[in-house]
Amino acid sequence: MIDAPTLWALVERRAEATPDDLLAVDDADRSLGFAAYRDAAERAAAGLFARGVEAGVAVAWQLPTTLESLILCAALARLGAVQVPLLPILRRREVGFAVAQTGASLLCVPGVLRGFDHAELAREIVGDGQTLVVDGSLPEGDPASLPASLPEAPSEEPIRWIFYTSGTTADPKGARHTDSGLLAASRGFSEALGLTRDDRIALVFPFTHVGGVLWLMNALRVGCAHIVVPAFDPQGSVEVLARNGVTQAGAGTVFHQAYLAAQRAKGGASIFPHVRAFPGGGAPKPPQLHHDLKAEVGGAGIVAGYGMTECPVLAMSSPRDPDDKLAHSEGRACPSGEMEIRVVKLDGSPAGPGEEGEFRVKGPQLCRGYLDPALDEDAFDEDGFFRTGDLGHLDEGGWLYVTGRLKDVIIRKGENISAKEIEDLLFEHPEVEDAAVIGLPDPETGERACAVVVPAEGAAPLSFEAMSSYLSGRDLMVQKIPERLEILDALPRNPTGKVLKHELRKRFSSE
Repeated sequence: MIDAPTLWALVERRAEATPDDLLAVDDADRSLGFAAYRDAAERAAAGLFARGVEAGVAVAWQLPTTLESLILCAALARLGAVQVPLLPILRRREVGFAVAQTGASLLCVPGVLRGFDHAELAREIVGDGQTLVVDGSLPEGDPASLPASLPEAPSEEPIRWIFYTSGTTADPKGARHTDSGLLAASRGFSEALGLTRDDRIALVFPFTHVGGVLWLMNALRVGCAHIVVPAFDPQGSVEVLARNGVTQAGAGTVFHQAYLAAQRAKGGASIFPHVRAFPGGGAPKPPQLHHDLKAEVGGAGIVAGYGMTECPVLAMSSPRDPDDKLAHSEGRACPSGEMEIRVVKLDGSPAGPGEEGEFRVKGPQLCRGYLDPALDEDAFDEDGFFRTGDLGHLDEGGWLYVTGRLKDVIIRKGENISAKEIEDLLFEHPEVEDAAVIGLPDPETGERACAVVVPAEGAAPLSFEAMSSYLSGRDLMVQKIPERLEILDALPRNPTGKVLKHELRKRFSSE
């Protein structure tokens, strides 16, 4: 296990410790060792430095999960740039907002990815001079041209990361992180899982998610390797993972269901004979899925964690935990002894073991507030604890159980969708009088968005096709467009006018 104060220092120390060990192999069988990774990152850093990227300069990058993405991340760390990773599914509204708010001097994108022209969008947002198209290669230069070291921070550790999250606000929120904060999350994460140099990690989800960077840090810290899958395919990707001896088969419910389906289709011996655990998080897990994976594929079953963009991996299960804890809880606070979790009842009093309340958290991986400081007042309480908006309880042993949410957020495949953003757009439709968007349980995605609409007087009810076309035309990314539409004469409201969404969820969850 290696520790370091920064991501780049971790890259250097791992390259010195195990230079020839494998860092990553992709679905095309390209591979990269730790020393080769450091060297490739330095060449890319020199190429970026020639384009004006240096310490403190913000660079946004919206790339798929590839070896080039891993290299770019380390290259920017070498330069001390402020990294703004953006999910590839984001479109004009979100990308344009993030670039403008961070003042990013460069936007790194793929060319055409899954039928969408990211390069064209980037040029429309920032112009040719600030667009870097990464299609299989990165700009390179002579590492001798790089600054010998990064300038010292004048007073406090610099912000090196801005991760965007969608919540109850229509605009995405930029959470400000430091290297040390993310490294603390990685430390607790890797120690809870008990990772070793022999582990092979399924890197099957977007690397630009905060969890992707944490998994990179895990590999550098421990010396294990990633199996890099740019676009998950239930059949082809399972074969890639099996061929490369996956031991940690993440990364959430939708992937775990695909693994189980593949096992049942094949029958017989385990599709992943070396699997040790199925790490998860970001969406509710059906307890039975844990038991089925353990019994039919192998390993410890689902080993889930709990966290958010603002405070990643604040609780994590361990393969050593009892089965009932793995099936039903999200683990215990980590890093152990450093992360504080309070449960506060709705009346503001502290909740005891087993009593439901809102989770409020504080620890080394907690973000240093939002890029928009106006958001901080509501986000943090008077003691500096982050208000998660999630409801649940801690048991006597400290295991954490999530039971619901205060925040009006729908979590689909681990990503947050703001109900308010969609509602605001629907309210602007001329044929809509009233609208609410709710999350309904879905066994594959965790939740699906359902729009409940009241037609304007004299207007015909909005059709599903018309709603989808309208929202798409307003630059709402396709993953946020509700997958269900219901029409009512009126929305249920309380005496103060608040929509009673729990009644809507109860009604439409049973239909």
